[in-house]
Amino acid sequence: MKRRTALAALASVPAALSLPAFAQSNTRIVFGYTAVTDFASVFVAAENGYFKKRALDVELKFIPINSTIPAAVQADSLQIGGPTPSVFLQSVDGGLDHVAVAGAGVTSKNITAFGLIAKAGSGIRSAKDCVGKKIGVPGLGAFLHVTFRAWLKDQGVDYRKVNFVEAAFPQHGDLLRGGSVDAVVSADPFMSRITDTGVGYVASYYSTFLPEGQPTIIHVAKRDWVAKNPAAARGFREAVQEAAAFMVQPKNDATVRAAIGKYIKLPPEVLAKAQISPPAPVVTEKQLTYWVNLMKDQDMLKSLPDVARLIAK
Repeated sequence: MKRRTALAALASVPAALSLPAFAQSNTRIVFGYTAVTDFASVFVAAENGYFKKRALDVELKFIPINSTIPAAVQADSLQIGGPTPSVFLQSVDGGLDHVAVAGAGVTSKNITAFGLIAKAGSGIRSAKDCVGKKIGVPGLGAFLHVTFRAWLKDQGVDYRKVNFVEAAFPQHGDLLRGGSVDAVVSADPFMSRITDTGVGYVASYYSTFLPEGQPTIIHVAKRDWVAKNPAAARGFREAVQEAAAFMVQPKNDATVRAAIGKYIKLPPEVLAKAQISPPAPVVTEKQLTYWVNLMKDQDMLKSLPDVARLIAK
């Protein structure tokens, strides 16, 4: 990780980190994650004992499709989950009373770990080539879907002329191989596996057009759960803050990668090459406002939320 990125990440960790507020009693939390490295700070917190240090019993549960996480949180199958910002905001717009407890990874111009992967022989090389094509995304309305549509619009393409289908990350290679889709918007490690086998190629690292420091994942919980468990919510946030501080130290790179590999089952050769998004454990109103404006531009919200109320204090 470049020094500038590391310093920016450290700046998001408050000075009060050295004096954590511990949960008063053991609190069980089932946490939902998807198979992306953006959850690295949670993986590190679990492996380094930062949750246990705060009397939190956190079980990490894999969720195949990101867009299903808010429903699982609402049903209490999860106490905290990591939807993308757009999935979170749409769920709130739809009536769920959820709040952001902590942040995860954020965008960076240096990250090329996700993009448009076209089927070998498809001829897709630009945004215009996507018109009329069937493109798989890991969650309709989720981060990759929304940001890819924003890129299409930025390139002068009407995204409504592109056919999007929802498909979990592990399916992307098989869908391309079988010809069910012409391209996928995917992320590592699945993107690298596809290109390494020759099934597809990177048509665009479209992600580099995104602004720096925008959240890719937001850890959310029901508002009433946070109200009933304020120490646990605070302890969870402080645990990922401590993990973020650990992550940005170059000497800890191998340990961080080992934690990621354990939870998203990466083979060593893929794990060694995987890019890790900069951690940013604190979610801000400015970040949520960026996402609200992006989604409003795509007619994804019925009303404009009060972003200040969407962040747990």
